[in-house]
Formats: sequence, structure tokens, C-alpha cells
Amino acid sequence: MTRDSHPTKQAAWRQAVRQVMREATQQELLNRYGSHEVSFNYRWEHVISVVNIAIKLAQLTGADQDVVEAAAWLHDVRKGEGEKHALAGAEFARNFLPQTDFPATKVEHVAFAIEAHIGLWRDEPLTDLEAMVLWDADKLSKIGLTAAFHWTGGTLAGFRPTSIREIITNGRRAEWRQKTVDSMHTEPARRAARLRQVHYDWLWTTLEDELEGNDL
Repeated sequence: MTRDSHPTKQAAWRQAVRQVMREATQQELLNRYGSHEVSFNYRWEHVISVVNIAIKLAQLTGADQDVVEAAAWLHDVRKGEGEKHALAGAEFARNFLPQTDFPATKVEHVAFAIEAHIGLWRDEPLTDLEAMVLWDADKLSKIGLTAAFHWTGGTLAGFRPTSIREIITNGRRAEWRQKTVDSMHTEPARRAARLRQVHYDWLWTTLEDELEGNDL
């Protein structure tokens, strides 16, 4: 499926959004590295994580699961647009979802959630539950041990570590994560974020202790 093509009318929407997102991540790899053959497709791993977390949060909070799941699959479908990727992704959803069997009355809600997911932290909280759930899911995937593995994967923001110490330094440099933890909207996400931050800090301290033999 190319950038401008669409699924057959009334195609199963879950299959359609998964396919188009997968192809978007492949295009991102091609644009960045000139090849699909890389050791770690960060964007795809990130999206899968966001979808899983978003579905669980929807179940825990009573959010509309169709809206949340569709928005999670498509939130980074236009990541190549940079700072405008949320607006571009929302417009894509408006055009793409009606050509599947996704409920027509929920399309605009998906687009709104995608538009609202930007930012690593928020000064003012969101008020729409589905947008809150997507925002929380997206940011939970960027903190904790999951985030540490994304760093070591080597394709996050072009990071190319040459040593474990460089990985530790880079991981500790991400001071924005505390602001992210403090910005979570839903109670399940707040609990998970606090725990993930503890795990994240523990990892770098433990790695450094091992490298320096402090555990002897």
C-alpha cells in the first residue's frame, strides 16, 4: 500500500491501520538509512507498544476502545512531517478510516486524539478521555526499561552508541522524563509511570556499579 493508495472499501479496519502503519515505518527507515534492512525498527516497536498500552488503559478507564486503538495505530503515521506530524496524521485518519469499516461517527474523535498527542509533557492537562489515554500510552512507551532498550537499539533519533558508558550517559541525560511522569492523566498511567521511572533510574545505576565493580 503506497502513501496515496487506500484499502478496499469496508476492509477490516484493524488490518488496514496495521498495514498502513507498518508501511509507514518501512518508509521512515528507507528515508533515514536508505534501506529497510536495519537491526531495529524503532518506530514499529514504539507503535506496537503504544497500541498494547492504549488498549489496556482503555479497558481500565472506560475509554472508547475503537477510538483509542485506531488512534494508537495511526498516531505516528506521518512522523516524517516532523513537528506537524500530529496534524498530518489526523488528516490522514480522516481520509483513510472512512474507506474501511471503522465506525464513521468515531473518525473525528480519532483525529482529535491524534492531534492532541504531541509533547513530551503538558502544562495543561487534556480533558477528552480518549485523547488522555493516547497521550499517556504514547509517553509510557518512552519511559522505563522499554525506553532503555529503544536507546540501545541504535535507531532512536540517530543514536549510535559505541560503549556501554555512552549508553548510560545518554540515558541519564533525558531529564524530561520526570516532567513526562508528572504529566500523566489517568490514574493507571500515573502509577505505571512512577514505577517505570524507578526502574529506569535503577538500570543506569546498576549498570554503572557493574562496570566499576561496585557490586564486589
